Amino acid sequence: MVAPTLPSTETGALTPNILREKALRSLASLPPFSPILNRVLASLASEDVSFTKLADLIEKDTVVSANLLQLVNSALYARRGTVNSVRHALSLLGVNKLRNAVLGMSIARMWNQVRPPAHWSMANFNMHSVACAQLADLLAQRVPASYPEGAFVAGLLHDVGRLLIAIALPDESTQIAQRIVQEGGSTAEVETEILGFTHAELSADALVAWNLLLPIQEAARDHHLPPAPAVGGEWPLAVLVGTADRYVNSAGITVSPPQAPPKADLSVLGAVGLGEELRSAVIAEFEAEYAAMMPFYH
Repeated sequence: MVAPTLPSTETGALTPNILREKALRSLASLPPFSPILNRVLASLASEDVSFTKLADLIEKDTVVSANLLQLVNSALYARRGTVNSVRHALSLLGVNKLRNAVLGMSIARMWNQVRPPAHWSMANFNMHSVACAQLADLLAQRVPASYPEGAFVAGLLHDVGRLLIAIALPDESTQIAQRIVQEGGSTAEVETEILGFTHAELSADALVAWNLLLPIQEAARDHHLPPAPAVGGEWPLAVLVGTADRYVNSAGITVSPPQAPPKADLSVLGAVGLGEELRSAVIAEFEAEYAAMMPFYH
């Protein structure tokens, strides 16, 4: 069957709406969510997550189970004696940490089945995504946040729009990358010039299609906006994810090769009200978690 021709403008260029629809249609070409990923994502909407049910789910996925046990026996979580069961791991990590680890490992395994264009590094994308997820989650533990349990998955999926652009619009994706190298400018600015929309907007569209909760959609859509003030004493997820994104980019954990030598900028954590001493403590914890998780994302 011949693929339908996409409509274009009189000059032959595809319109922003058509490009956006084409990128969104590429969601159908991604590997399906595994049963455990579906269930763990669904658990984000539940305030009462059963330890037993979560352990039962994880035990049915041998790859995730093995990776989880490797993680809990790593230097980060080292205890006397080896942890040999998912239930023991769950009792040590707690529901949230364990759920985050499972989410990260499952999403990375799904992305690694995708064949991106030559200029795209899936390893870089995975590491940037999980770094943002880990730091956003740590920030949500230190400052008042709206829907803090969604911080990790919001960070993990905030850039999925960049992946969709790379897969569905490889020519435009290459053009964006070249323009940034040659002329500078932010990714969002160049995307708007070339596509008529940004990867953040496309990320939000994807999360709507996946039926993720509204705060997670909003975090993806707004993470490049200037930090909004706390509402009712709580920071929106978008501010936490945007702050995490700016820090990990400054540290050189980027989707695209950095244009200058990285220089980690602790000052960006001031956007959520962290003082200097607390910033250092959060980053020390982040670096330990990141080092422990790195082997699972290459």
